[in-house]
Amino acid sequence: MSSVAHTSHADIAAGRLDSERLKANFADLHPPLDPHEARIEAERCYFCYDAPCQQACPTAIDIPLFIREIAAGNSLGAAKTILDSNIMGGMCARVCPTEELCEEACVREMAEGKPVKIGPLQRYAVDAQMATGRHPFTRAPASGRRIAVVGAGPAGLACAHALAVAGHAVTMFDARAKVAGLNEYGIAAYKTPDDFAAREAAFILSVGGVETKTGVALGRDVSLETLTRDYDAVFLSLGLVGVNKLGLAGEDTLQNVRDAVAFIAELRQTRDLASIPIGRRVVVIGGGMTAVDAAVQSKRLGAEQVTIAYRRGIDDMKASAYERELAQTSGVTIRPWARPMALEGHDGAVSGVLFESAGAPFRLEADVVLVAIGQTGAPSGPAMQGAKIVVDEQRRTSLPKVWAGGDCVVGGLDLTVSAVEDGKRAARSIIAALG
Repeated sequence: MSSVAHTSHADIAAGRLDSERLKANFADLHPPLDPHEARIEAERCYFCYDAPCQQACPTAIDIPLFIREIAAGNSLGAAKTILDSNIMGGMCARVCPTEELCEEACVREMAEGKPVKIGPLQRYAVDAQMATGRHPFTRAPASGRRIAVVGAGPAGLACAHALAVAGHAVTMFDARAKVAGLNEYGIAAYKTPDDFAAREAAFILSVGGVETKTGVALGRDVSLETLTRDYDAVFLSLGLVGVNKLGLAGEDTLQNVRDAVAFIAELRQTRDLASIPIGRRVVVIGGGMTAVDAAVQSKRLGAEQVTIAYRRGIDDMKASAYERELAQTSGVTIRPWARPMALEGHDGAVSGVLFESAGAPFRLEADVVLVAIGQTGAPSGPAMQGAKIVVDEQRRTSLPKVWAGGDCVVGGLDLTVSAVEDGKRAARSIIAALG
């Protein structure tokens, strides 16, 4: 511990803001387009041949086609076009970094600096389909084949859906109490209000043919050996189950030093935001999307001083430029080139963090420290590289009958849209292997 004097005791409290202010702070980050706005925006599209926006989409959605369908007033046709390629099109429209993918590739972005609003248009179409209460796909006749999907996040849901549509019977296991993975537990509440993650998962599963078993963990309640024996194929979409540590004294013993992922999950699952205690001074250590989500939500809960400290430069942060701007416009300070050196404590609770920048130490006082320096996988049987599963292009592992995808595999991109593509690829490969 540092010998720097401690100037105050921890200041942590719930209900720093009244319910109306909290409701406003956690309202939908991007209000949806109305029909007139959607029609006007769709008509801005050039409907390019060999469209660069489609090439930039990890799931290869036919973007010009679905936008043309919206322009023609056929929102349900547009939804079918989207969902044919990305069954999680509603969530991806809300959380994908479209400003770095399809919209960055838009011809209008290059010509005018103002791309077609592809993300909001995608949301408009998929939301219209979900509002009907009907599923746009029907299952093929039962094949008699059984597949186990371990992990009910984006990759698992996408794989399970494609297998079910092909007529296979799917049993999906997940260690948590709810399905949808990080879409349910790990994304800022203002990006997915009104239980959207749960509603989308229910929509996906409404195609039928998928049995879900929650509270079941691989290695604890069921083994890979048993699954490969009892099922015709297994798809592992385990996500990242562990979190990286700072490796500093006091990390596991000082109060109010928390894993940012757990903080976000707690916030997402609460029904009363005013019940979440937050410090007056919050320091978030990390530079990715989790760090930004934790910092912005801390500010919106009523924290007065929120700082993201990152050990490298601003441009090295994994959080997109849009997310960094969101943090700063929300009142969060970003301190780059800040390497954590020591946690300081007072009366058993964290009171500050000592950093080093360009050889000079500096201190940030903190009532709460949220650690967001990455997540880790865990060995599960197939060949591994580090803590991730090695797969080929078809998402086959080194084990017969076992495929894998999403964040748990080597090359996983920590994006919902990339996980969905992994689930699709694995499903196609499984279907081909089963004949």
